Amino acid sequence: MTVTVWILGDQLVTTHPALELAEQEQGRDRLVVLMIESEQRAGRLPYQRKKLVLLFSAMRHYAQELRTAGYCVDYRTAPDTDSAVREHFEAHQPDRMLTMAASEYRGRRYQQRLSRGLGIPVTVLPNTQFLTGRFDPIPDPQPGRRYVQERFYRKMRQHFDLLVDPDGEPSGGRWNFDKENRKRLPADAEPHPPITFPPDPVTRAVMDEVERNYQGVGQVAGFNLAVTRQAARAAAQDFFDHRLADFGAYEDAMSSMHETIYHSRHSPYLTLGLLDPLELAREAQGRYLADQAPINSAEGFIRQVVGWREFIYWQYWRLMPGITDSNFWNAERPLPGFFWSGETRMNCLRQVIQRALESGYTHHIERLMVVSNFCLLAGIDPRTVNDWFLSAYIDAYEWVMVPNVYGMGLHADGGLIATKPYFSTSNYINRMSDYCRDCALDRKSRTGKDACPFNTLYWNFILQHEGALRSNPRMNRSLLGLRHLDDRERSLVRKYALRYLETLS
Repeated sequence: MTVTVWILGDQLVTTHPALELAEQEQGRDRLVVLMIESEQRAGRLPYQRKKLVLLFSAMRHYAQELRTAGYCVDYRTAPDTDSAVREHFEAHQPDRMLTMAASEYRGRRYQQRLSRGLGIPVTVLPNTQFLTGRFDPIPDPQPGRRYVQERFYRKMRQHFDLLVDPDGEPSGGRWNFDKENRKRLPADAEPHPPITFPPDPVTRAVMDEVERNYQGVGQVAGFNLAVTRQAARAAAQDFFDHRLADFGAYEDAMSSMHETIYHSRHSPYLTLGLLDPLELAREAQGRYLADQAPINSAEGFIRQVVGWREFIYWQYWRLMPGITDSNFWNAERPLPGFFWSGETRMNCLRQVIQRALESGYTHHIERLMVVSNFCLLAGIDPRTVNDWFLSAYIDAYEWVMVPNVYGMGLHADGGLIATKPYFSTSNYINRMSDYCRDCALDRKSRTGKDACPFNTLYWNFILQHEGALRSNPRMNRSLLGLRHLDDRERSLVRKYALRYLETLS
């Protein structure tokens, strides 16, 4: 009996369950590993070309590692997945296929239909890349019920024994140190830059192919990311050695001078399976226990990896596919054209968008409180916002973007993921960044031709959705500011908001 093990491109894990099971049952000489580069899938959106280089190069390095270990690998570049699977089937005539469940809805549905299409048994094993595949903190969620990330996170911490004292209480006396993670970056700060990796011959070949074949976002030039597990671990070690200690205090800070600040930039490697979330969380815990990082840094990092990342994946599978039709605020405006160039008078948006288009990276606060904040206030159609995030970022895959955009970023789901919409005036951006300092617009004005649109749109949004916002108990403080707006000021806000929104195209 010949067995095919189909390994998806974002499943480059150390121990692949399908490969492990096939080898146990059949032996290494009776199995063939199938890996596919689908041109159709890679061209579904105008993806960040550095993301495509990362994906294809990491896949090809992984395939070579398997070959070196003695596995037979059928690596196919094909117009689409169907043709690659069909050609593999004709060439190898497997009696059975094993694969690990895709992280995305469309891919998993495709896997579930394969058996009927191929006429052989296809076993889809549970996905092991997420900790919720090893422990489910909410095994029986109720439809339509709101689940809070903080409770989810505590259960994950307790189960995996992360920053939990012997008596079961949280290390440092609190479960969450978020309030200590909101410092502005000092002007003289010099964060240690992330380690980079010169492209090897495999990567350079991929760069040439992507340059020729894909007209996506950004350029392949300057690609310097890790494409192997060994390199990804070196990148992780670099973070723990040089940035973790300061990560917590400046987790929410934004800077025009420093792209990464003290962040890890682990997300693309976690998404592809080159790094394991539990290993990273335990390393952060170890640094705290060794007095090499303060509790707010270790806890803040673990909350991102074990808390939010896992919660987002869990919510994705709970709410798909309906969440992609949600539009709580009835936002229908097209995505402005400057999202593809960054050419806007708003310095914060210009900096963040151009950074994303160039490198495929901005950290989470820039995504939430600059990009998503603007799109929420401007009433941009959630589908177009989601597609832009999927296109622009190296770590953007559907399972992470859909809940973050429709839920956290735009509150289009009506509050199933986040308990309140996250939006603000320019005050937040000015407090947490240096973007307003060099902006031509007036951050203190809410009306007038040079007023910052974040101010005008903020008050216009509240006026437009006052009823819905007042029904949310977490929004009362924001709405109190309305008492300072008399009828004349409200009319001016609406006038200038409409005038600005009409310029978006």
